[in-house]
Amino acid sequence: MTKGVNILSAGMVTAVGLNCAASAAAMRGGLDGFQETDFLAADGEWQLGAPVPLPRNWVGEKRVAHLAAGAVVDALDGFQADVRTLTVILCLAEGSRRGAPVRDPDTFARKLIEFSDLPRQTKFETVEYGRPSGFVALERAGRILRKNPNNHVLIVGADSLLTGPTIAEFIRAERLLNGNNANGFIPGEAAAALLCTGGPPTQLAMTGLGLSRELAYLYNEEELPLRADGMTSAYREALEISGIAFDRIDYRISDLTGEAYFFKQTALSMQRLLREHRELQELWTPTECIGNVGAAAVPIMIAWALEAALKQYAPGNPVLIEASGDDGTCGAAVFFAADATAKASAA
Repeated sequence: MTKGVNILSAGMVTAVGLNCAASAAAMRGGLDGFQETDFLAADGEWQLGAPVPLPRNWVGEKRVAHLAAGAVVDALDGFQADVRTLTVILCLAEGSRRGAPVRDPDTFARKLIEFSDLPRQTKFETVEYGRPSGFVALERAGRILRKNPNNHVLIVGADSLLTGPTIAEFIRAERLLNGNNANGFIPGEAAAALLCTGGPPTQLAMTGLGLSRELAYLYNEEELPLRADGMTSAYREALEISGIAFDRIDYRISDLTGEAYFFKQTALSMQRLLREHRELQELWTPTECIGNVGAAAVPIMIAWALEAALKQYAPGNPVLIEASGDDGTCGAAVFFAADATAKASAA
């Protein structure tokens, strides 16, 4: 679908760190930010969550705007991107989710400009697909950068599942992890920002992206059995554009939330595409440390991959990153560290 997007820098604000370096180090070490929240779980105990430790108790849209601003400042720190030509693509919660903290993207954009000191004329686009939003944003960024390779695009994912209506909805659907339900997730909140440009590979380069839809999505009305057709298709497209087979992938990063459905989806996709035996293909899951962070998931996974490449602790090269939504939206992308991409192009 698209390629040629380079990730120059990243910023993160999570329950385990207030910048990219701290968050990535904590996730690498397996530290988590889980604690009791003010919400009651279905078992009568306090619901576990992964809130970000902020200096003030901001709530709602203002809180998420502060999270996003912190990630933006972190991503732009030390980089001479021309903010006058910067396009910001906001990744937000799906519009159908009750309790989504951002009600009006335009108002949110104005708050983000105020809190991060971006120019008032900054151009904004919005993607509202929840967890897979980052892949749609990458596709848009690719189109923008093909026209103007020297421009910059800032992808910003920000979300919080720690709102009353959201918690209540997921409790009713029996989707939260608690004493009565082992097949559930821990809700969290976070933000991440990715500074992207076109041109020759630099830092971390996306070489292939695939988007698809799973008809047998979670709780589909027809009760179709899951064969992982959607994620398999997204994998296949990303791999074909990259010109490699699945067994060439050295490790994966997934938005697995802790629910059995998504584990099964990932396992089936791997089984359907792996043709050659390999000893190990590590699977990293940030949600083990920061919970389900909704629309911030994909930018966080890419930021972690970038940090792992720069600090040279990634278990290999390339990495495949995947995410899917409750409505069946699936996305996958292949990323190479820049030096490996340059060698492959020269071969």
